[in-house]
Amino acid sequence: VQLQASGGGLVQAGGSVRLSCAASGSIFSIGDMGWYRQAPGKQRELVAEITSGRSTNYADSVKGRFTISRDSAKKMVYLQMNSLEPEVTAVYYCAAQLQEYGSNLDHYWGQGTQVTVSS
Repeated sequence: VQLQASGGGLVQAGGSVRLSCAASGSIFSIGDMGWYRQAPGKQRELVAEITSGRSTNYADSVKGRFTISRDSAKKMVYLQMNSLEPEVTAVYYCAAQLQEYGSNLDHYWGQGTQVTVSS
């Protein structure tokens, strides 16, 4: 069972990026899914999360600019990032509660994808 994030890169200020994260393996169910980020010299922080019922929660700094969504059938979670500013430059990690067949729900991290916003 693993999470694979993609979609990061270098973008100019004011631009947009869409991150994707795919869960794979012998997955029985998926609970909450989310995106975190870690900037150089800072702790990892929550950016956005979405429950299995599609309730969402955002960090105050990204409200109105970032949108999290999920496709449960495809086992995917997305983060649409608009109106980007250099301050959001960080490694973005997807996370999810995944339950393997015959096991309990557990927390998993993806490998991270770099988003760099140039001014």
